[in-house]
Amino acid sequence: MKLISKFIYFIFGWKAVGDVPDGISKAVLIIAPHTSNLDFYIGTLYTWIRGIPGNVLVKKEAFKWPLVGIIKKLGGIPIDRSKSNSKVAQIVNMFSEREILFLAITPEGTRKRNDNWKMGFYHIAVKANVPILLCYIDYKLKRAGIGEPFWPTGNMEEDFKKIEDFYRGRNAKHPEFFNLN
Repeated sequence: MKLISKFIYFIFGWKAVGDVPDGISKAVLIIAPHTSNLDFYIGTLYTWIRGIPGNVLVKKEAFKWPLVGIIKKLGGIPIDRSKSNSKVAQIVNMFSEREILFLAITPEGTRKRNDNWKMGFYHIAVKANVPILLCYIDYKLKRAGIGEPFWPTGNMEEDFKKIEDFYRGRNAKHPEFFNLN
């Protein structure tokens, strides 16, 4: 898949930049801006180019034949989204049970404009004691990449200012839907 992914990036003029630093085997990957369905494919190709075993959360009900094999191949991990279960606790538990886990989350939570990012990714990283990898897709520059690992301090307000600064000015497919332009 790596060669095919590189070829697709080449054909469309995209470049993969940055990588997961050596020694990091678990992290929360937040991806922004997220304004298009294309983001999933560009991001997935990026993980294949870089050899990152990326995972995404998928409602447990989707893990049925005939899609279960495809969902697992694409890194899908089942999650119980019922109200009675704490999603953060489930995910923190996943980090403690696995030697390697790179969980991709879109903090905007939607492809439409959202001025208030969902902060579950932050709570997961703090409780699981893993870094946040700030991942981006920039359509103007045709680059997908990862910045330096961000270790949350527990001061969410100050940490989020730094996270916003990293993403400010990134070029979304649909800029009107990205709140940090």
